[in-house]
This record gives sequence, C-alpha cells and structure tokens, in this order.
Amino acid sequence: MATAGQIVCFGELLLRLSAPGRGHLFQEPRLNADFGGAEANVAVALARLGVPSAIVSAAPDDALGDAAVEAMRRHGVDMTRVRRAAGRLGLYFLTPGAGLRASAIVYDRENSLFAQTPPDAYDWAELLAGAGRLHLSGINPAIGPQMVEVALAAIAAANAVGVPVSFDGNFRASMWARWCDAPSPILARHIEGCDLMFGSHRDIALLLNRDFPGEGSERRRAAALAAFERFPKLRYIATTTRHVHNADHNTLSARIDTPDEAVETGEVEITGIVDRIGTGDAFAGGVLAGLPHGLEEAARTGLALAALKHATPGDQSLVTRRELATFHEGGLDVRR
Repeated sequence: MATAGQIVCFGELLLRLSAPGRGHLFQEPRLNADFGGAEANVAVALARLGVPSAIVSAAPDDALGDAAVEAMRRHGVDMTRVRRAAGRLGLYFLTPGAGLRASAIVYDRENSLFAQTPPDAYDWAELLAGAGRLHLSGINPAIGPQMVEVALAAIAAANAVGVPVSFDGNFRASMWARWCDAPSPILARHIEGCDLMFGSHRDIALLLNRDFPGEGSERRRAAALAAFERFPKLRYIATTTRHVHNADHNTLSARIDTPDEAVETGEVEITGIVDRIGTGDAFAGGVLAGLPHGLEEAARTGLALAALKHATPGDQSLVTRRELATFHEGGLDVRR
C-alpha cells in the first residue's frame, strides 16, 4: 500500500552501459555500469529532496534485479511495489557526447521482464492506495501494445480514485518505429487522463498533428492553449527550452503554462557538462516537488535540478535540499 501523499512512478528499471569518459562504445575494452530509467530517475530526484516516492515496476529475480532495486532504494525510494520474477533486465548503451559530437543511445529492451509482464499482474487499486500522484511517461506505451494496455489501466485506476496523473511525453522514435507508425493517437489517450504534461510545443504539434506559428514564448503559448483545448483535464504543461552550442555548453530555461497564465524562468548557462542524460527526468522531479508551493517554485526547482544534473554522472539527479538552496542563492528569477 502506498504511503499517503507518496508519488508513485511506473516504469522500467534499466541497466545503463556507457563508454568511459567521452569515448565511443568499445573504444576501450570496458563499459561503465549504472542503473536508471525515466520514471525511476524521477522517483530518485524526489526522494533526494525528501518527497516520498515509490516505483511500480518488474525486475528479474536475480543478481541484476537485486542491484537495480538496491540502487534506487539507497536513495530513499520505496521499492516494495517492484514485482520480482524470472526474466531479463532491459538495458541501453550510451556513447557520451563530446564537443560537436552528440550523445547516442542504443536500446536493448525487447522481451525484458517489464515488457512481458501482463496487465493482470498489476493490482492498481492496491498499488495506488493512499498515493498522492501517479507519474509515468510515453516510454511505457512505446515498448509495445501490451504496455499500452497496462499504462492506460494505471491511468484509469488513478482517475477512478481521484489520484492526479502526470505524464512526460519522452518521445522515443526508435522504440515506436519497431511496432507503430502512428503513435499520436495512442499518446493522446494517455494524456486525456492527466492533469500535468511534460512536453514542448514540438510534442504538442506531434499530438495534434499541426504546426504552431510564431517564435519563442508566443509559439509555446499557442501550443499550450491548443493542448488545453484538446485535453480538458490538463491543468499544467511544463517544459524546458534548450539551446545547444556544443556538447559542453548549453543554455536552459523552464516554463509552466496553465489555461490562465504562464510562468517562465530566465536562462541558465551550463558549461563543463559531465552527463546530459536524465536532465529531463530531473526537471520533472523538481516540478513535482515544487508544484505544491506554486508555479514559480515548481519552475525554479525544476530548472535547478535539470541544470545541476548536467554536473552529475549517471542517470539520476542526486541534489539535496541544501544543494538546491545554494543554487537558488546564485539567482534564478522568474519572469511572467
């Protein structure tokens, strides 16, 4: 049973194998091993800030599964809802970006235990009892048709008991291409049950099959208003705007739209990037942690965690409240 107010994150635990330093895969005869996964990363970010979080997933009942579960638990994430059974752990390979070379990912997730776990394996009434929110992402349905059914069942169960649902678009073209050439209607069915969406004007353009004119804030606002019209349950749309100068130098800002207003931060200059993977998950965790305290706090906290994640190796944000306060002291004003 979920702890009251706990944010329950549903998604696959993954093993990440990455080239050492900034090298190519197998340029050296070794790889660095870490554990992650989009929704798990959000749960860790929340737990590190003292926000109760839990993961619903399925992990192999073997040494790899033990290590994946323990990697999340040691940060304070409740792992009691992870189903353990025979099977394989999903994984991905990362070539880190360097200079003008972008990062590259190769997935190896087919036939994982999570992908093969049937809908009736999840008792959502029990898994969501007392939960304050359900969080999941577009990676779940991208895995395959069975996972579409599972994710929609989770959202329906949350809606039935009044648990708000957040959904991060996390569009993965290579995963969808394996089985579906028209993902927009499927993603739309998920967002119909959500009050909070993480996604840019590009994600909304994909969902609605239309373009949005204008530049900058004007275009983002137009896209947000179109999404609110299409998805009347939505109350918030949160997004970042990134400008990539090279793999070591980005600028980042954050924005949250509601049907009535928008809050946008100034840009943060990010240099000396250590690891960009997981920054979107860090942003989502920060927004979820800050939202009970208002839109400005949600935008500031989301941006802070995303910016600071660039300086942390691995998938997860490890920022504490103390580090967050130190970052804010450097100035992170919100403009309307």
